[in-house]
Amino acid sequence: MEIKFGTSGWRGIISDEFTFANVEIATQAICGYIKQQKTSDQRPATVIVGYDTRFFSEKFAEATAAVIAANGLRALLSDRDTPTPAIAFEILRRKAAGGINFTASHNPAQYNGIKFSPAWGGPALPETTRIIEANCRKYLARPQLVKRMSFADALKQRKIVMIDVRPRYVKRLKEIVDLEAIKKAHLTAAVDVLYGTGRAYLDELLKEAGVKMHLLHNWRDVLFGGRPPEPSSENIPEMVRVVKKEKCHLGLGLDGDADRFGIIDEKGNYIQPGHVIALLLDHVQKTRNWRGVVARSVMTTNFIAAVANKHGVELRETPVGFKYIGAVLAQKGLIIGGEESGGLTVHGHVPEKDGILACLLVAEMVACQQKPLSRILTDLYQEVGVFLFERVNFKITPERTAALKEILQHSPPAQIAGLKVKKVVTLDGFKFILEDGSWIGFRLSGTEPVVRCYAEANSKAKLQKLINAGKKLIAGTLKTERS
Repeated sequence: MEIKFGTSGWRGIISDEFTFANVEIATQAICGYIKQQKTSDQRPATVIVGYDTRFFSEKFAEATAAVIAANGLRALLSDRDTPTPAIAFEILRRKAAGGINFTASHNPAQYNGIKFSPAWGGPALPETTRIIEANCRKYLARPQLVKRMSFADALKQRKIVMIDVRPRYVKRLKEIVDLEAIKKAHLTAAVDVLYGTGRAYLDELLKEAGVKMHLLHNWRDVLFGGRPPEPSSENIPEMVRVVKKEKCHLGLGLDGDADRFGIIDEKGNYIQPGHVIALLLDHVQKTRNWRGVVARSVMTTNFIAAVANKHGVELRETPVGFKYIGAVLAQKGLIIGGEESGGLTVHGHVPEKDGILACLLVAEMVACQQKPLSRILTDLYQEVGVFLFERVNFKITPERTAALKEILQHSPPAQIAGLKVKKVVTLDGFKFILEDGSWIGFRLSGTEPVVRCYAEANSKAKLQKLINAGKKLIAGTLKTERS
């Protein structure tokens, strides 16, 4: 058994590797890291503990809070399932030593996970998780060293304190988003919270802003209706149907822990997350006086770069994983930052993905511009060019993954879909920039047995050729391995 922190923490299948014993070991390892950090404060360090709507998440959170208390630290445990960005906000607001959040985000229902955020509020960077992983190895070898106490006793002794993170976080969202502008537009929206933590957050704020809502899946279902709780095009067919049937202005979706967003236009078309980020960059540049850089992960659309160039704003490209975008926000300042998987944050907010904020800003944008979302997109295309993007996921065994990696590293193609490869970017994965400016990328997932293929072109025909070429490359890898 090995506990490894991937792109967004440690994730595993419940009752297989993700067990109470291993959760306690991971928590003990995190406590060890926190204790190593130098601080002038003589009081016990505070750790925020939250959880999502997955099976037994609240019980895992209680077990973790008890280990924290046994280590002489103070655990502040959320009194209900809570969005990941709300946990990040609470870490910063209380100047806590960090936060442990139980979530596997968009992964299927059989997974759960631990996301650790240090005192700066963003997901832990590799230099932090390497220390925690080393601590885990020690406690896996000697589990008797894990400190434990009764949850009831810790609660009675106030070493664990129940908290409500909602009011202050919601107050901050109201400071960022113009709810009055939304109210004046009299919008109608389909809202799908996918059985997750976004309920009573996004819907309540939209209700306050006067939006007529058709609210979907606003109750806990640990199986998430049989689909992964990710608001991608294939997982939100009901929201698409409602948008069309009820003639909504837009559809707004969240993933299981409300850090990712999914947007549908008034015609029922899914808007790629990178395109949403580009649209919102253009919107906030027109409506705010924010200063800083724009950050995007390497496999995210060039549409963002084109809009940044339009406004004369510096662009930063990061590895995949919102922790790197969050680090840009914490270190340099940010106008907007995002990634193709549906993560976004903005100036003055948390260094963490916030799907609730993204949905509210999209509603504000449609309200302010007083035109359909599809028109807002095509108008911006006319200004900076057309960027069509697609991501396809392929389930693949570790052996097949290794074979593909070998080809991409040591025998990369000289041309793809009839176009010469101009440049190969290996910041995170393998991104092939082609002679006409289009590109295709391959990345091995840090949380699932999946290879992700990304492609972007300026026409549907070119995009389809790139996707087909990507499929052939992966299929060729599998064929080579079998032979």
